[in-house]
Amino acid sequence: MGKKKKPESEKLSQTIVKGMQEKKASDIVVLDLRKVKNGVADFFILCSGNSDKQLDAIADSVDDEVFKTLKENPWYTEGKNNKEWILLDYINVVVHIFRAEVRAYYDLEGMWSVDEGSVRRRAVEHAASHA
Repeated sequence: MGKKKKPESEKLSQTIVKGMQEKKASDIVVLDLRKVKNGVADFFILCSGNSDKQLDAIADSVDDEVFKTLKENPWYTEGKNNKEWILLDYINVVVHIFRAEVRAYYDLEGMWSVDEGSVRRRAVEHAASHA
């Protein structure tokens, strides 16, 4: 039997965005890190939620949508207890689900968007470019 092939990072990122949208995540941003020197993943996908329940719902929706569509589970999950910043690591795509004030404080968009062209893309633009 052959090795299980990892889903393409673009398909995975589209599936993750769909899971976020299902639970009304706000300010969904896809950071394309494929051309960033020393990038730690192909994509970072960030969104915000307004409450503990919404952060949990978004994380669960992403997890469910990815498993239903691609039969994949996150390699690593963190932050489900403190509910300020939940991370779902799919290795080539990393999901960041934030409380708005925590997202502003850490400013991952600013950290990873420096002079790398149009790295930052709204989820709608990302989905449209891959339709």
